[in-house]
Amino acid sequence: MACLIIYISYLYIQNPLVISRLGGVIIGKSPGIPEKIISGKGIPIDNTLQQSMISQDAFNESISFAKENNSHALLIFHQDTLQLEHYFDGYSKNHNSSTASMHKTVLAILIGIAIDQGYIKDVDVFASNYITEWANDERKNITIRQMLQQVSGIDFPTFSFHPLSDLNQLVVGDQITQSTVNQMSVQIPDQEFAYNGVNPQNLGLLLERSTGFRYSKYLSENLWQKIAQDDAFIFLDSEVTKMPRVFCCLDATARDWLRVGLLILNKGTVNNQQIVSTTWIDQMTTPSKLNPNYGYLTWLGTEHNERRAYNRKSSATAFHKEPFIDNDVIYLDGFGGQRVYIVPSKKLVIVRTGDIQMEWDDSFLVNTISKGINQNNP
Repeated sequence: MACLIIYISYLYIQNPLVISRLGGVIIGKSPGIPEKIISGKGIPIDNTLQQSMISQDAFNESISFAKENNSHALLIFHQDTLQLEHYFDGYSKNHNSSTASMHKTVLAILIGIAIDQGYIKDVDVFASNYITEWANDERKNITIRQMLQQVSGIDFPTFSFHPLSDLNQLVVGDQITQSTVNQMSVQIPDQEFAYNGVNPQNLGLLLERSTGFRYSKYLSENLWQKIAQDDAFIFLDSEVTKMPRVFCCLDATARDWLRVGLLILNKGTVNNQQIVSTTWIDQMTTPSKLNPNYGYLTWLGTEHNERRAYNRKSSATAFHKEPFIDNDVIYLDGFGGQRVYIVPSKKLVIVRTGDIQMEWDDSFLVNTISKGINQNNP
């Protein structure tokens, strides 16, 4: 015990902020300084259900599954109506859940908006036009598309037990831009799919530099005020740099995550207003060449893999017990089972937030509800 205390004290002296934040994250605190994202009136959500097109058995099985997996919220929206809104003990519609990498898909939507507005020409522009730190080495040829598809070839830190590792600097450090911009290429782009936080974090920097707006302002004014009803929070690395962690950490209500799903379901349109182009939503949800289950920072159910891999460095996988019944599933994947599933062919959106579940079964909720729709509509 004495040796452990001495070791922790040594690490704290080296970088007190990282060690303090790591300790905070372990007990459920945020990984940085919270910054509010202002909302608006929100996409109207009709919950005046007359007769459900989903069987009651499917609802019951879904609630039981969500409860067994320590969920906070389970929302099921089908055919223009919120057909199930269930919150578990200790949680309500006002609770902002920590949803990890679901933020990545929101970032992809913002990149599309910036292209629509003319700040960025298109996805085949070199990222080094904005991330000028890359202009004089092999990274100069990385395109925005390659970053969105996680095929840029850039290096990324992986898990380490050392509290001051590169990954922990990324997750809780106060110099996140330095941590990510300084990552070097390890192979030619378009050679390997490697899901990581470095590509999206650098895209967040690129978005700020291309638009001239801080990320929080751009997110609020161009998306959140137009679709969301409750304020959300992002987390800054420090008061000096004020750079948010855009590869993760957008805390929002389950209802507002449902609204993100509805934006994708409705091809970028809200209340007859085009928030992001239909063309962009189609590009976001088109399988990439190196991974048929990934578009632009967005997961797809194109092919079944019982153990969906993230990258070659990580042993972590996502569990899919069986193939999706529907062949057009789109979903936001947050660490440990934070999910928004969208099934356009059935006009279906499912939201689950909750405690981290490493063996979360991605097929269960979507297939259970899909079967329930089929049973009620033979």
